[in-house]
Amino acid sequence: MEGFTKFIGDISNFIWGIPIIVILIGGGVFLTVRLGFFQFRYFPHIIKQTFGKIFSKSEGNGTLTPFQATASALASTMGAANIVGVPVAIALGGPGAIFWMWLVALIGIGTKYSEVVLGMHYREKNEVGEYVGGPMYYIRKGLGWKKVASFLAFALMIEIVASTMVQSNSIATTMKGSFGLSPIVTGILVALLVVLVTYGGIKTIGKVSEKLIPFMVVIYLAAALVVIFANIKELPTAFGLIFEYAFRPMSAAGGFAGAGVAAAIRWGLARGLYSNEAGMGTAPIAHSAAITNHPAKQGFWGVFEVIVDTLVVCTITALVVLTSGVWKTISPDDASSMVTEAFVPVFGTSLAGTIVSTTLFLFVITTIVIIIFYGEKQAEFLFGTAFSKVMRFIYIGAIIVGAVGGLQFIWQFLDLLLALVVIPNVIAVLFLSGKVKEITNDYFTNLYPIERKK
Repeated sequence: MEGFTKFIGDISNFIWGIPIIVILIGGGVFLTVRLGFFQFRYFPHIIKQTFGKIFSKSEGNGTLTPFQATASALASTMGAANIVGVPVAIALGGPGAIFWMWLVALIGIGTKYSEVVLGMHYREKNEVGEYVGGPMYYIRKGLGWKKVASFLAFALMIEIVASTMVQSNSIATTMKGSFGLSPIVTGILVALLVVLVTYGGIKTIGKVSEKLIPFMVVIYLAAALVVIFANIKELPTAFGLIFEYAFRPMSAAGGFAGAGVAAAIRWGLARGLYSNEAGMGTAPIAHSAAITNHPAKQGFWGVFEVIVDTLVVCTITALVVLTSGVWKTISPDDASSMVTEAFVPVFGTSLAGTIVSTTLFLFVITTIVIIIFYGEKQAEFLFGTAFSKVMRFIYIGAIIVGAVGGLQFIWQFLDLLLALVVIPNVIAVLFLSGKVKEITNDYFTNLYPIERKK
């Protein structure tokens, strides 16, 4: 079993190295060019249509408001990686990794936008009258690749079992370390909370997400900004480090072992790609339920998602780590504790641990809720709505099993299964890029002049 596990791990590490980075970066660049660099040309308009209309009523058909759908999608991307993953990228790639994280986020906007637009365009109503969509629908309906659509849906359905276990275990470990809570107790508590939210379906998930996501983001950002303000004199230096060492190697300093340009690029790209999930095909599953009168308008909310997740939250985390100096005193093996240690001088040991632990708890809870919804939608696509309820109970069981660290060999398949989702999804989006361009041109020709006057 140990040899088999290592074999799977080696394959996963290889695929999630150069191959996935080439596919996602290459795909993002292609889509950005084909769409005429829209994220840069129309950036003010996109901001007006998203940040400027969070509380506005929407026109058109759908189940959720655009912001509820976006908050639900954000629930999946806003997770432990925003607090833990960024320090790891800095520890292994140096401050320059953040520059490459920004770059890949700007490129990834084209991919995320395209996914959401296709999800909206090819969505349909299910047996209970709710709008459903996602990569499995646009692959089947847009390209006629029925077997590929079913393969992707099955891979994602199974991947979420492993993903749920990993998320549950991370929260159980955090709660045990911070509050001494038994993993089994944490697992049962999380399972009960998830049951309460998911029982009401996408409408309840949307309502919970639109309240909880802004709350936890504001709490975390407020605490992080206090720390940055306390170290405000170091802020110009932090930005200087980011830009300078994006293009040249950095020597060892304190606990920092040093990093070359290749490491900065590798870890920056990885953090940007994994953080906002552009190309993973999950976001359009949530966005497809939105009320809108044009697919491109919901696509702008996909852009909003990348901005909030990577360009705002991940950047603030990076500045906390860099301005506080913890990246030079804490070894890469303990990089996950950097944010907590940066909070300690400002808030004290107890309060710092409570802020980070509570934020992580909320992040992970919302992530589990939405990925279980994603899993149910795959089951529904493959076998109907009745079977999706069966999968819900399997996922709930995975929460408890994962919390106590059970069936860890399944976790080894997480990255491999996710790759089996990402690769066909990105290929499909590239094949359907003509449709995305057609829809985008239609919006900017017909609706853009009207929306600008509002």
